[in-house]
Amino acid sequence: MKRRDFLKTSLAVAGGAALGAAGLPRSSEAADNEAQTVRSVSTEVAGGLYTTNRAPLAPSSFLKLPVGSIKPNGWLRHQLDLQLDGVCGRYPEVSDYLKYDGNGWIDPTADSGWEEVTYWLRGLTDLGYVTGDKKTIALAEKWLKGMIASQQPDGWFGPKSARASLDGDPDFWPHMPVLYAMRTYQEVTGDPKVIPFLTKFFAFQNVQRASTFNKSWAAVRWGDNIDSVYWLYNRTGDAFLLDLVNKIQKNSYDWTNGPPNLHNVNFAQGFREPAQYGVLGNDPKFLAATERLYHDVMTEFGQMAGGGFAADENARHGFRDPRQGFETCGIAEYMLSFQIITRQSGLPVWMDRCEELAFNMLPASYDPEQKSMHYITSMNSVQIDNADKGNDFQNDFKMQAFMPGVHNYRCCPHNYGMAWPYYAENLWHATADKGLAANLYAASEVTAKVGNGTAVTIAQATEYPFGDTVALAITSPKPVAFPLYLRIPRWCDQATVRVNGKPVAAQAAAGSYLIINRTWKSGDKVALHLPMAVRVRKWTTNQNAVSVDRGPLTYSLSIGERWDRYAGTDQWPEYSVYPMSAWNYGLVLDEANPAHSFDVVQKGGVVAANPFTHATAPIELRAKARKIPNWQMDSKNVIAVLQASPIRSAEEVETVTLIPMGAARLRLTSFPTIGSGADAHDWVPIVKPAYITSASHVNDDLDAMSDLSDPSASSDGGLRFTWWDHRGTAEWSEYDYKTPKQFSSASVYWFDDTGVGQCRLPKSWRLTYKDGDTWKPVVATGSYGVAPNAYNKVTFAPVTTTALRVEVQLQAGFSGGILRWRNAS
Repeated sequence: MKRRDFLKTSLAVAGGAALGAAGLPRSSEAADNEAQTVRSVSTEVAGGLYTTNRAPLAPSSFLKLPVGSIKPNGWLRHQLDLQLDGVCGRYPEVSDYLKYDGNGWIDPTADSGWEEVTYWLRGLTDLGYVTGDKKTIALAEKWLKGMIASQQPDGWFGPKSARASLDGDPDFWPHMPVLYAMRTYQEVTGDPKVIPFLTKFFAFQNVQRASTFNKSWAAVRWGDNIDSVYWLYNRTGDAFLLDLVNKIQKNSYDWTNGPPNLHNVNFAQGFREPAQYGVLGNDPKFLAATERLYHDVMTEFGQMAGGGFAADENARHGFRDPRQGFETCGIAEYMLSFQIITRQSGLPVWMDRCEELAFNMLPASYDPEQKSMHYITSMNSVQIDNADKGNDFQNDFKMQAFMPGVHNYRCCPHNYGMAWPYYAENLWHATADKGLAANLYAASEVTAKVGNGTAVTIAQATEYPFGDTVALAITSPKPVAFPLYLRIPRWCDQATVRVNGKPVAAQAAAGSYLIINRTWKSGDKVALHLPMAVRVRKWTTNQNAVSVDRGPLTYSLSIGERWDRYAGTDQWPEYSVYPMSAWNYGLVLDEANPAHSFDVVQKGGVVAANPFTHATAPIELRAKARKIPNWQMDSKNVIAVLQASPIRSAEEVETVTLIPMGAARLRLTSFPTIGSGADAHDWVPIVKPAYITSASHVNDDLDAMSDLSDPSASSDGGLRFTWWDHRGTAEWSEYDYKTPKQFSSASVYWFDDTGVGQCRLPKSWRLTYKDGDTWKPVVATGSYGVAPNAYNKVTFAPVTTTALRVEVQLQAGFSGGILRWRNAS
């Protein structure tokens, strides 16, 4: 390739802005070796040997290779094999949502079906084609062909009930996931029915009224639809498809200017919508909006390692401790978003973020055999059980145990299946200048056209992220010139590259692409060395806690685990996991150089097929630590929230072991630090009430009523107890004391979410006390108040009792709740 042709791709040089070809500095290194480092990759003109964006869509920085071009090996292939035999490949055995006969996705007269089938098919289809598993491919194709055959004359397909379920309008959300599967199926098989099928469906969308685009889940998830519309437009050029994209942007949730939607999956999918629209909108503000959204949410809720953010359903202000979880759906959707943004923007940081999730949170979200999973994965989690956790986590269902979760977790086990197949498909990308880019690293083999159209094969041998070398071996039928892009992770500032044993002169800078442009021949070898140093990150806005990384892996305290199969079968088990060793440690760090506080222990030998277990983790860290005795689990067996570091501890210094987070199902990942100076704090123990709380009906958190904090207002939804969804009924809450106590007053702070939900101040209430086996009203000396935003205090003639009750009559048509309830003698 001539030098001027190589420069047709405009590149952003280290430290600078994107430049056109004429403005790109030409270093002596680049001139001698045809190699250079760039901070991002962009192109002004569409090009390459694979499907690219048609005008007026902006050209993509990277082009996705056809599914099947990349064959994963090593530990990644094993994760895919586990998936084939686990929750994804065999999920129809347990999920009644995946019954073919009578399913609304196959039978247009049936009402059954929503997102479960389409979530599952998105992962199953690509899993089959990536692995080449014939049984999985046949199952996926059976469903996809059935869907195509079920399409109605006007373009609609899917359950009859969804056609008018949103106030007479169609619910388009559940269709969006399966469109990805349809695209993969067409790319692999060439089935001529897919293009007309998608064309008719998008034409049906295009004639909907404007209000349809801003309803239900679809309102915030149209980015998925846009991705598929672009895919079709690039193959047909139908102008109405761009009209549809403009309608979506204009009438759906305003991600570009509005605040983020804090539902974790909505955000993980939706925050990329501005960047996606920007491919058509042709304004840098759209990518900037996506970057701002990511920054804002991660700055408040992502103050911990692992790549996710604190949002066990919605991200809640005031709930950003690392004990909060990130939904398994959120992990998979965030990874997909990062891959899409990488291909559009050419910024390597998005793939840094993708691999952080893949290596640390994704394996921790399921059991080592992928037969069961969490709803949420927490960065700090020291007991996993099938028990209610109240307001510690947002939903009122049990969301921590490992289980197949058909009805318990519903979306996650149907949806998680895309994560590893899509990761494998994005290891390599084609480039607009007819080269190849290694964007993710794992043992694999890619076969793709480059340069003058010659198909080359590059075998990638590596144990990454457990090893620090990546060896590329090129096989080509003849010499061919093309650029090879290597992503240098942002954590690696001493990377080196050799070609056929000789060092490449261009600096392999952290957070960049190193591009080697030369005529390659069969037998050429590239050696990429990514030295992995220990790093300590301090989370100043999360109580000065620290996390420990080495390369792309985050490390967690190795806690002994007792797995209890409390339900399920041998094939589909349900597990609780209990701690068998101490976990309440703070790290003793070298203040001058915290990274020097750790010894790296590499076990040696070949990395195990599944390195994400205690026994097989190939690398461990040793560190000094002291126990923090007052740090315990709360009354719901959830690790108590962090307190400000450094922490004083008089306990002996111990040596503790840290293992990769993805191998630890119980884990302490955000650590307090130990100190003794003037800035050190004593850990304040949890004050557990000397009584048991109960209620006639429980939603949210019973313990909220006795919490020592004060609400900011009646609308404060952070820590609350409610009787939802009981409405207009008589309800009660109760404190039972171990021994008789005397009381003469009570104060109740009522919950009221007017304008947001259906909880209101009660119509009336009274206080009763237990006298033997009888409940009697106290003799009040004042009125029973129902004022908002204040404690409503009632005084009464003193009573000595073992139990008190607040008895309420809810307003007709509304529920209610209590934020705090205090009693005094």
